[in-house]
Amino acid sequence: MDITVSAFGAIVGLAVAIVLIIKQVNPTYSLILGAIIGGLLGGANIAQTVALMISGAQGMIPAILRILTSGILAGVLIETGAASKIAETIVEKLGDSMSIIAIVLSTAVLTAVGVFVDVSVITVAPIAMAIAKKTNISKTAILLAMIGGGKSGNVISPNPNAIAAADAFEIPLTSVMAAGILPAIFGIIATVFIARSLSHKGIPIANRDLIQEEIQDKPSFFTAILGPLVAIILLALRPIAEIEIDPLIALPVGGVIGSIAMGKFKEINRYAKVGIGKMTNVAILLIGTGTISGIIANSELKDVLVNVLDGTGAPAFLLAPLAGILMSAATASTTSGTAVGSQVFGPTLMELGVSNVNAAAMVHSGATVLDHLPHGSFFHTTGGSVNMSIKDRLKLIPYESLVGLVITIVSTVIYGFIL
Repeated sequence: MDITVSAFGAIVGLAVAIVLIIKQVNPTYSLILGAIIGGLLGGANIAQTVALMISGAQGMIPAILRILTSGILAGVLIETGAASKIAETIVEKLGDSMSIIAIVLSTAVLTAVGVFVDVSVITVAPIAMAIAKKTNISKTAILLAMIGGGKSGNVISPNPNAIAAADAFEIPLTSVMAAGILPAIFGIIATVFIARSLSHKGIPIANRDLIQEEIQDKPSFFTAILGPLVAIILLALRPIAEIEIDPLIALPVGGVIGSIAMGKFKEINRYAKVGIGKMTNVAILLIGTGTISGIIANSELKDVLVNVLDGTGAPAFLLAPLAGILMSAATASTTSGTAVGSQVFGPTLMELGVSNVNAAAMVHSGATVLDHLPHGSFFHTTGGSVNMSIKDRLKLIPYESLVGLVITIVSTVIYGFIL
């Protein structure tokens, strides 16, 4: 579409969206209104602004379809107690002496197999709080352990953020997941060190913080993990055997097989309803995200950032992690940050000679740096999972940003400087 919006308009539109989200206006409507203001202030007329917004939203449709169908797997993992069983098993095997490592790994594994990062934190929280109380570890350290583990698992997961990156750069989902393995390992290591340094700092666990588990009839570890394993194996058939099974098929099939293995297939409709309920909010948010990405993608903002990098002598590929960081800060969401960063800056990155996979890896990792800011739901959901006040939750932001920064630096070194 031959319409160019000024960088000023794009920045003001994005700023308006951020302010509205901070003011607790519905995020989707905030992004849509920001897109309208950005287009009009950027020099486009009403018809052109709407056309750019629709074009941007249309670009999100493939990712939205895959995200909606992935709800079946997510619903099965959460509602059957499979997610909780996976976390419990990891903690039991490692024991109290390695409690922080166990909590970090539990959240990382749950997120890596397809559970939303905030849901992973909520799932692990009751187990983590009980262990923390027993071993005299602070609530601050436990929450950081869960968040850092979740961020690390998120860059190797078949979650909406990875799906958005894969669709935008037109690469297999497994390529995005595989590209996150080394950064995730370093993220886990960094989280363990930081969480240990906070073990006796911050807020202690009180008896009222301990939560009772609601799910009684939990599956075995093998049947709990089987569904995600099937989904990952199906996705891996493309690089291994050149058999392409789209995430739109692989993820729900994994959910169905998991429910059969656990003897819960009769409940699959209920699990699907729960799963799609959790995915619907993400899908709707991505539509709003798409509208503002349509404005930014057709603005001079990309050129401004490229010129800034050129002026400093920095390599062009740094635009990829920078895009992820900026867009996650704007939207306070890994998924939206990855989606906007990929859609808007993807074509420019490829024009600059950065390969699809490398660009996707760096944008995706960059989106973990500031996705926890207070104008997003993740900040409040994770704080609520351990009964932490907003004031105390705010103090955790530098530490979780550091974990995301480690993931991003490792990804940038590998996919920018080395490969």
